[in-house]
Amino acid sequence: MSNSVIGVLLLALAGFLVGGVYSTWKTAKFMAVVLGVAALLAIGGAIFWLVS
Repeated sequence: MSNSVIGVLLLALAGFLVGGVYSTWKTAKFMAVVLGVAALLAIGGAIFWLVS
């Protein structure tokens, strides 16, 4: 796989995680925070992957 494909897949994963944060915020705030941290890690990983 090329670097750009992996970066785009990481951004897509981050999008799914952000959607999970949005959908779980009212019922399970702790799980939403965990998903938010995972989304931030995925976004950071994607940016790092695309820059390097």
